[in-house]
Amino acid sequence: MRFAIGCAISLLLLVCASHSQQVGPETDIQDLALKAPLLNTSPGPEYTGSRRLFQGIPGLERTRNGRLWATWYGGGKGEDQDNYCMLATSGDNGATWSTIKAVVDPAGDVRAFDPCLWIDPKDTLWFFWAQGFNHWDGRAGVWCVTTNEPDNETPSWTEPRRICDGIMMNKPTVLSGGTWMLPVAIWAFPAEVMRPEYAHNIAGNSGSKAYGSTDQGATWNLLGYSDVNGRSCDEHMIVERKDNSLWMLVRTDYGVGESISLDGGKTWSPGQPCTTITHIPSARFFIRRLASERILLVKHNPPNGKIRSHLTAYLSDDDGKSWNGGLVVDERKSVSYPDGVQAPDGTIYIIYDFERKAAREILLATFTEDDVMKGQFASGMARPRVLVNKATN
Repeated sequence: MRFAIGCAISLLLLVCASHSQQVGPETDIQDLALKAPLLNTSPGPEYTGSRRLFQGIPGLERTRNGRLWATWYGGGKGEDQDNYCMLATSGDNGATWSTIKAVVDPAGDVRAFDPCLWIDPKDTLWFFWAQGFNHWDGRAGVWCVTTNEPDNETPSWTEPRRICDGIMMNKPTVLSGGTWMLPVAIWAFPAEVMRPEYAHNIAGNSGSKAYGSTDQGATWNLLGYSDVNGRSCDEHMIVERKDNSLWMLVRTDYGVGESISLDGGKTWSPGQPCTTITHIPSARFFIRRLASERILLVKHNPPNGKIRSHLTAYLSDDDGKSWNGGLVVDERKSVSYPDGVQAPDGTIYIIYDFERKAAREILLATFTEDDVMKGQFASGMARPRVLVNKATN
């Protein structure tokens, strides 16, 4: 969905002023997307659900001691310059959720979007988001804050920092050799902005990229990238297979594309349609290595092969060559964007959105590998459609 180009500039400025930081001088306008936003840990009434006409695209993490953190973005009427990212938390395994604990809302026509949560091997919680003008300015940027107090309902956070150009909305992968790998995308389509000075043309730098860190996230460097034909917002994820090869899966306009690296992410095979995963066009999926060494895949499986419905979980015992089970997490239309994590006891947590402009719900499902294999919510850990947040008028 794209922002409405024809909306009046005066109206947009009025809306932005109601919830954004103040815009600097006109001469600084090109640099606004590069300015560190405030991490607002005391959000006011302007961020209540009744003010959000749109919300979705969630992410999830779980601390070692069981606290859950959820993120998503909303505000505005769709994916537009009024978007901001939010954090909420649960201390009772998702039974109840806090109000919005923190907000990232950049100044002016800069939006925050596509957030991601990740707990690294040091038990540090990372909160990532993308930041750029309007819907897509041709460059965007990956930003983050971290906390060493993830079990605290109101933790202290570091100052926001910009990692690189692009968009990153899926969790990093920790490779067996110790490298942390960050999947960052420069989208393959031109800038879509309200004002020409917002646009950046870095199409020659486009691709599904792999950034690596060997110093536990202090610095990140580009390793390599793939350019799968037909990629659509990328949203790529990287799995290290048992033979140490890296398997990159990319969202495309025909389903899922794939690329392989045999040298730790420096070079990637020519992108091609994935031969073992079928999917609807242009939709996010979720893949993750579990503690059992199986791979979990959550994707849409609608009867007509086209719409965002029948969000379904599968398992692979052979590094993604074949898939077993089939637990329908939510069969309704307009469910999308799964993200998840696994607890030490084996429980799988999946977060997703439902009807971004109507119901405006962020939902959670929990289940086990046995539930996936049986194709039903049968275990004592199984809970479908747990409400995390609902924006209401």
